[in-house]
Amino acid sequence: MPYFYPEPKPSQHPKTGVLLINLGSPSAPTAAALRPYLRDFLSDTRVIELPRWKWQPILRGIILPLRSPKSAHAYRQIWQAEGSPLIVHSERQRKALQSRLPENVLVECAMTYGEPSVRNAVRSLKEQGVNQILAVSMFPQYAASCSGAALDKVFRDMLRQRNQVSLRTVTRFYNHAGYIRALTEHIRRHRKGGHLIFSFHGIPQRQYDLGDPYPDECRETAALVAAKLGLSERDYTVAYQSRFGNDPWVEPCTQDLFDRLPAQGIKNIDIVCPCFVADCIETLEEIADSGRAQFLQAGGESFNYIPCLNSDEQWLDALSDIVQTHLQGWL
Repeated sequence: MPYFYPEPKPSQHPKTGVLLINLGSPSAPTAAALRPYLRDFLSDTRVIELPRWKWQPILRGIILPLRSPKSAHAYRQIWQAEGSPLIVHSERQRKALQSRLPENVLVECAMTYGEPSVRNAVRSLKEQGVNQILAVSMFPQYAASCSGAALDKVFRDMLRQRNQVSLRTVTRFYNHAGYIRALTEHIRRHRKGGHLIFSFHGIPQRQYDLGDPYPDECRETAALVAAKLGLSERDYTVAYQSRFGNDPWVEPCTQDLFDRLPAQGIKNIDIVCPCFVADCIETLEEIADSGRAQFLQAGGESFNYIPCLNSDEQWLDALSDIVQTHLQGWL
C-alpha cells in the first residue's frame, strides 16, 4: 500500500471547499458502537495528556468496559429517528451554509471522531474538483482538546496527500460580532427570567495553566452576551461541565452548582451551552435531562434549558460571514 493517498485527476475548473468539523458521535446508541468511538476519542493525546504506556491499559481494561454501556444508555435517551442529534444538526447546518455561498464553493461536514471522517470528507471534496479548503472548527472558543484535535486531523491528512490542497483554518470565533448577536437574540427569545448560567465544556486546570486560552475565551463570550442582554455580574454565572477523572478542572463545575444554588436562594435558572453550536449528548442528556433532575432534586423550582443555535437563521448568517471573511482572495 503506497504511503501517499491516490489522487483524482486535477479539475480544469477547480473549486473551493469548506470543511465544518465537530466532535463526533457513535454510529448507534449501543455499547458495541460506543466502544470504538470512545477508544478513538480517549486515545487522543489532545484529550488525555498521558503517556500511552500509562493510559492505554487503564482505558482498555477499565474505562471502556465500564463506560461504553453507560454512554450507550445516555445516547439512547436522546437518539432521534434520523440518528445522532449532532450529526442531524450538523448536516442541516451544512445545507444551510451551502445555500448561502457561491456555486463554486462546496461544503462538507466531518467529525474528529467517528463518521463522517475528515479523511472521507476531504477525499469527497477533492473528487469534486476542490483544490483549496477552509477548515472550520465548529467550537466557538478554542480549546486544544476540541479545536486543536479537530484541526490535527486535517493536518495529518495533509501529510498523506500526494497532491496537497491549499489550506486555511478557522480556529475560533468566540467574539465574532455575528455569533455574539445571534447567541444574544437566541437567549433573549428562550429566556424565562431565571438566573442565567453559561455552561461551557470544562478542561483540566493544568491545561489552562500551561497556556490553553479556553476559559478566558469562554468568559469573554459570556461577558459580551451578558452586556447585550443588560445583565449585571450577579445576574449570570459562568460554569464548566463534563468533568472527567480525578485531576482538578477549571471551576466552578456546573453539576456542583445544580446542588448548591437552591440552598443559596437561586431556585429558577435558565441555562445555555455556548461552546456547542449543535445540540449533542453533552447538552441534551448531561444538561437538559440529568442536569434538570439534579437541580430539581436539590430544591430548584424551574429549570429552563435553552437549546443550542442549531438551525437558527441569524447564527447561520453569522457562520456564512465567518466563512466568507476567511475565503477572501480565494473567491
